[in-house]
Amino acid sequence: MNLILLDLMDIDAEGYAWVRDPRRVRHLREVQGAEIGTELTLGIVNGAIGRGRLISLEERGACFDVTRLEMPPPAPLPVHLILALPRPRMLARSLEHVTALGVKHITLLHTCRVEKSYWQSPELAPRKIHEHLVLGLEQARDTLLPEVTLERRFKPFIEDSLPELLQDRRGLFAHPGMPTACPRGLTEECVLVIGPEGGFIPYEVECLMEAGCEGVHIGERILRVETAVTALLARLF
Repeated sequence: MNLILLDLMDIDAEGYAWVRDPRRVRHLREVQGAEIGTELTLGIVNGAIGRGRLISLEERGACFDVTRLEMPPPAPLPVHLILALPRPRMLARSLEHVTALGVKHITLLHTCRVEKSYWQSPELAPRKIHEHLVLGLEQARDTLLPEVTLERRFKPFIEDSLPELLQDRRGLFAHPGMPTACPRGLTEECVLVIGPEGGFIPYEVECLMEAGCEGVHIGERILRVETAVTALLARLF
C-alpha cells in the first residue's frame, strides 16, 4: 500500500483523515509498522495526493493530520481497454494490474469462448470490482478511479458501441497469428481489445476487422490473459 486512498467523507470538519477499513488498518500495523508521527502518502479519490502525519493508530482505526494535498495523480494511459471476461481469479488480478498501469476505461466483454458461468461470479459485484480497483490505485500511488462497464452481448457491442469508441481513436485487437506486430510507443488515443485465453473465433476476428480494428500480435508465445494485458500495455505506451 503505497498510498492511503480516502473519500472526502473520511476527512472530518477539523481536517483530520480517518481510516477505519480493517484491511488498511491491519496493513499499517503489521506490514508498514507505522508509528505515531510517521508521515505517509494520502490521496483523495479522483483528487489530489499529499502527505499526512499519523496521530493515532488503534484497532478501530487510524487518524492522520493532513499536512497538504496538492500534487496531481499520475497521467492516465490514453487507452480504452476492452477485455474478454476472464475467469474470476484472473479477473481480480487483471483489474488490479491494469489499474496500477494507468488504464481508466475498462469494458468487460462476452465472447464465444468466455464461459457463461463467469458472468455469475461474485467478483463482478460492484463492491468487489471497486476493491480491486482500489488495490491497483494504492499500489501505483494513483487516485483516479477507473470506469468499468459490462457488455454481455458481443455482436450488439461491436455493431452499436465500438464504432463510437473508435471515433478519433486507433483500434487494435491482439490475437495470435495476426500478420502485424504490436506497435510501440503510441502517443495517440487507442482502443485495445484483448480476447480470452482461447482467443477469438474467426467470426469475432472478422467482426473486429470490419469495425475498423487492426489485428496485432506480440510474438509466437501464447500468454495468459493477465500476462498479455501487461505486456501489451507496456509495449504500446
